[in-house]
Formats: sequence, structure tokens, C-alpha cells
Amino acid sequence: MTSIAVVAANGKAGKLIVKEAVNRGFDVIAVVRGENKTVAQHAIIKDLFDLTADDLKGFDAVVDAFGAWSPDTLPQHSTSLKHLADILSGTQTRLIVVGGAGSLYVDPEHKTQLVDTPDFPDAFKPLAKAQGKALAELRERKDVRWTFVSPAANFQADGERTGKYILAGEELKLNDRGESIISYADYAIAIVDEIAKGNHIGQRISVVRA
Repeated sequence: MTSIAVVAANGKAGKLIVKEAVNRGFDVIAVVRGENKTVAQHAIIKDLFDLTADDLKGFDAVVDAFGAWSPDTLPQHSTSLKHLADILSGTQTRLIVVGGAGSLYVDPEHKTQLVDTPDFPDAFKPLAKAQGKALAELRERKDVRWTFVSPAANFQADGERTGKYILAGEELKLNDRGESIISYADYAIAIVDEIAKGNHIGQRISVVRA
């Protein structure tokens, strides 16, 4: 049985990833700071920054669903990811990171990221930059079996679960209707699929609704 730990499992993305994995028969541990509000039967009650190598030992994958949005906490995208990478360093456990869309490239030369395009909302730029920095730092790690998963530009927390998505790579992908959109529920499917049968080690992948 595939065993996974979902860090920040009480968040909107974390809860749905836990639910998807449980429904597929995975052995799921929710990592939360307080009461476990997920469907996981077992939990590690601990702050992310207090997690140790022993806490995460033996899992097939650890999903990092951590998020920070206020200006004073945005740097934690980097520090939290570094901490998780450090305690998983040299192990066979995969680190699957819930990322953002802002760092996706909009050109085949990979010179321009979505966050740097004229229509990107100013309100989301600090978050996108923080997540992009964390990804850039993660790319330097050769000691961790990481995969960074970017959603589509329109990432809908309460969107429907269609059960279908398109798997893409470093570039912003539009579906046949010209949309860059995905629900948290469909994104959760993609995360669990990557754990179950994906092998994008040391890569950033992205997903969009089919």
C-alpha cells in the first residue's frame, strides 16, 4: 500500500489531496498543527518547522501543501520547503510540492514567466514571486526526489471535480477552449496520479482542465 504524508493537510488543497488519496486506498497521514479536520484516520500534530526526519521516515511520498499569503509570511515558502527538503535529503521518499502558476513560462525560450506578463494581477505578484523563488531554490537540490506541480492560472478552490486534466510541463498550457483553469479537486487527482504512477523526479509539471 502506498503511504503518504500530507503537510498542511487542513488547508483547502491539502484536504482534497487527502480525500483523493484515501478514496484510492492510500495509507494517508495528515500533518497538521491542530485538530485533524481531514478524512485521514491518523495525523501528526506538529508545526511544519518542527518536523524531523524521523517523523517523515518511510513514507513513499510527502506532499507539501503549505501556503502563506501575508507579506510577513511569504518568505516561508522558501524556508518551509528547504526544511522539508533537508529532512528528506538522501532518502527515497518523494517530495511533491503544491506550487503556483506564476512561475510558468509563456514562451518556448523560457525567458518570460506568467507573473511578468502585463495582465498578471498585481495583488498576486508577491505570492507568485515567493513561490517562484522557492522553485528556483528547489531546482538546485540534487539530494531530494522532488516534483513541483503548478496548477493552471485560474485555480478554483470550489470548482467541480471533472476527473479529467491535461498534464503539461514548464510552459503555460491552454486547453482546447483556450482556458487555463483547473479546480482544486482535479488538481488533487493529478497529485495522487503523480504519486501513484508518475516519475517526474527533479521536474516541474503543470496541469490544466481537459
